[in-house]
Amino acid sequence: MTRAQLLEFKEILKSKSQSEQRKPDKQTSKLLFYLFTSTRGGFTRLRIIMLLLERSYNTHQLALELHLDYKAIQHHMKVLEKNNMILKIGEKYGAIFHLSTFLEVNIGALDMAIDKLDQKMNQKKVYL
Repeated sequence: MTRAQLLEFKEILKSKSQSEQRKPDKQTSKLLFYLFTSTRGGFTRLRIIMLLLERSYNTHQLALELHLDYKAIQHHMKVLEKNNMILKIGEKYGAIFHLSTFLEVNIGALDMAIDKLDQKMNQKKVYL
C-alpha cells in the first residue's frame, strides 16, 4: 500500500467522475469512510473498486489480478455487496460483480475517502 497507488486511484476517479459533481450526504460519506479507512482491509476493498471501475470481474479473476487468496476476495466482495457498493450477477462460482448505481452516483465521496486514507497512512504512530 503506497502513496503512489493512492494518487493513481485519485487520477482514475477524476477521469471517471462526471463533470457535474454533487455533494454526497453525510451518511454516504460515513459509510465510505468506514468501509475504506476505518476497517482492516479497506485498502484491498479500494483496490477491488478500482478494478471494477474498468470492467466487471468474477471472484477468481479478481484474486488473480490482485495476487490475493480466493477466500479473502470472497470476504471483501460480501462486505462490499452487503453495503451496496457492488452488484452481483449470477450465482456461485461464475458470479460477475460490477459497481452499483449507488457507488457510481457517489463516486466523489470515494475521492474524499482516499484523501482520508492517505492522511491516515502518513501519520506517525506514537505509542506511550
